[in-house]
Amino acid sequence: MTIPRTLAGLAIAATATIAAVTTIAPAAQASTAADSAAWGPYYAPGRAAHAVGTLTATGEDHADLPTADVVRVSGKVYDHTRPAATCGWAVFRITYRSGSNLPFRQHAVRDCSYRAPKRFSFSYRDVYQVELKVCSESKSAKPSLVCQYAGTWKTLYLSK
Repeated sequence: MTIPRTLAGLAIAATATIAAVTTIAPAAQASTAADSAAWGPYYAPGRAAHAVGTLTATGEDHADLPTADVVRVSGKVYDHTRPAATCGWAVFRITYRSGSNLPFRQHAVRDCSYRAPKRFSFSYRDVYQVELKVCSESKSAKPSLVCQYAGTWKTLYLSK
């Protein structure tokens, strides 16, 4: 009875080893490959706004800190509120490499037109992570601190 169990254990171990090798192999691919993915829709509380789009990361570098050479984000922001004084916001937090540090910057897109989406597209270099938060609030030049810090960020991209 121990021989079949041993053979079964060896078969499971071999399968796990093959699976580990196949999951490691894609990481060793050339850094010029593009990794593209659709994201969203992500909604503001109460579904007062939403955002949807695509993200493309090219040239991931794993030498020191894993970052993408260029990340391009494009999409649309929709405002679902009738008053013109209320806007939908898509706030992106882009964490990038600066030497051996990983600071972040924000990129905000505002749409104040009821159900007419605002298109956007931007790119950043040496990107480690891209996160998104969608908010709906009063018309202003930039998103409020409540929009930026309340709730949770949705991760759109994290360097592998």
